[in-house]
Amino acid sequence: MIALLRPAGLAAVALLGLLSPLLLLLSALVLIDVGRPLLFRQFRSGRGGRPFIMIKFRTMRDLRDRQEALLPDARRVTALGRFLRRSRLDELPELVNIARGEMDFIGPRPLLPDTVDAMGRDGVERGLVRPGLTGLAQVSGNTLLSLEEKLCFDLRYVRNRSARLDARIIARTLLVVARGEKRIDWHADEARPPHRGG
Repeated sequence: MIALLRPAGLAAVALLGLLSPLLLLLSALVLIDVGRPLLFRQFRSGRGGRPFIMIKFRTMRDLRDRQEALLPDARRVTALGRFLRRSRLDELPELVNIARGEMDFIGPRPLLPDTVDAMGRDGVERGLVRPGLTGLAQVSGNTLLSLEEKLCFDLRYVRNRSARLDARIIARTLLVVARGEKRIDWHADEARPPHRGG
């Protein structure tokens, strides 16, 4: 409950109430499209490396081959799922994570604990802030970027975060939702290159 006292937590609770009709509509569409469960839940690394369960709408069906192995993501994602991902609507349930104090509106996207551990010192530095609903890497190309490029953007955000930068990221997020992803150079080359190893 203490998390609700944070401005971000209060804003998330308000948005959950304001967007409840949309969330109910999306829940119904996901139920029809992929069935139960409606939400995808997975442990992710939070601030200080503390794990938490991130939630978002499911966008893929549970399709398997004859050996019961999951088919590739490209074959499991549905048309609705592609729309939800492109519009970022699949991430709306993460407002609950923000309300709980596990995430913030702006910050590096939450990654799997093993992925963060493999980053060594960079993973520790990346975890100095709460993971975000959107971030610098997500508005700079996201899926068009390599993992190393994303890490550079994440570290640049951690070192230079400010209200002004957050406002620019929010504005850019709205453009990405409307126009799609495009590589943007925010002078990421000014960021210190990632460490190699631990």
